[in-house]
Amino acid sequence: MNIKLRLTIQSFLQFFIWGSWLITIGAYWFQNKQWGGAEFGAIFSTMGISAIFMPTITGVIADRWVNAEKLLGICHLIGGAILCYIPTVSDPSTFFWVLLFYMLFYMPTLSLTNTVSYTILVKDGKSIVKDFPPIRIWGTIGFIAAMWVVSLLQIEKSALQFYVAATASFIVGLYAFSLPACPPSRNTIKNNSWVDSLGLQAFSLFKNSKMALFFIFTLLLGAAQQLTNAYGDTYLHDFAKVDEFKDTIAVKFPAIILSISQISETVFILAIPFFLKRFGIKQVMLFSIIAWVLRFGLFAYGDPAAGLWMIILSCIVYGVAFDFFNISGSLFVDSQVKPEIRASAQGIFMMMTNGFGAWLGSKISGMVIANYFTNADNGLDWFGIWVSFSFYAVVVAVLFALFFKHKHTPGDL
Repeated sequence: MNIKLRLTIQSFLQFFIWGSWLITIGAYWFQNKQWGGAEFGAIFSTMGISAIFMPTITGVIADRWVNAEKLLGICHLIGGAILCYIPTVSDPSTFFWVLLFYMLFYMPTLSLTNTVSYTILVKDGKSIVKDFPPIRIWGTIGFIAAMWVVSLLQIEKSALQFYVAATASFIVGLYAFSLPACPPSRNTIKNNSWVDSLGLQAFSLFKNSKMALFFIFTLLLGAAQQLTNAYGDTYLHDFAKVDEFKDTIAVKFPAIILSISQISETVFILAIPFFLKRFGIKQVMLFSIIAWVLRFGLFAYGDPAAGLWMIILSCIVYGVAFDFFNISGSLFVDSQVKPEIRASAQGIFMMMTNGFGAWLGSKISGMVIANYFTNADNGLDWFGIWVSFSFYAVVVAVLFALFFKHKHTPGDL
């Protein structure tokens, strides 16, 4: 089988697992279990906590002792077993610890999948810059496909979503062992110190004021990104409580509506090179932050009937919000560092966005919603929630425009 096709299958399954439950876990939490909002914020912090240190640890293991593709397979097989156990949990506190245990094995697979793909492509004489993006796009398509499967099966509020994810996890875990070998680098073992292997050298980037500010703002945007993942699906499900909206398509199949966000993401990936060269990283990041303002604001004023166009438009601008932040930010970091600390610098970028940013976004949003936007009957004030999130993005946009200094040269980042 063609190696790019094999890696495409790997990428598709990798994100199919995540798409099976990430967007719909809120519906399971609030609609099925009827647990509280404060605890739910803590649930989404598990991704941030695990992303702070686990990708680095597994990276060291892959560099020194275990083939990357085998480590990838092991993580997915263990993760599949944990996913099968999740539906048996009946206490929100226990649910937190079980999901955290799962994320300790899933989050490292995001970087391990990239490592495996890069290694195999280089060995096969392929170009990472040219050949990897079309492979990675299929990861987003896998995410979309999982959302559609869960929605069409109408198991968004059911524990069955975790069994769908577990099945995919077992399949990709076994599949990883069939990929070409990605052994530890003997040169890395001989020549690099533990400090270099752990990526600590890259933390010197914080001595540069521009890069320090950039990483701070990526943390703030990482928090915004987590908000939409955590609350989008359950927001649409809550309209079922209103007779006017309960039979609308958006309420019956909310995951399908929200999948427009990922479809938009695949489109705007292709626009990134043009925008970066034409406008530079500061303007592109501002476009992203403004898109987050619109993402939340349109949710606030939309509804599944006459206001459905606003919800759909919110999903479309998500492509700009996500891609112009995550992918453009990663490319900018790569352009600012020496080749010898490239991987660890990308690790810091992930740590600030999916690690500290996701953790803070989950924890703080959970507390704010519980204290200020939850009614006595445990109903959620969605208008207030989305407006407050939108205002947060406005503040970040103003601060970024004022304090992040970067002179753009046409043709560069």
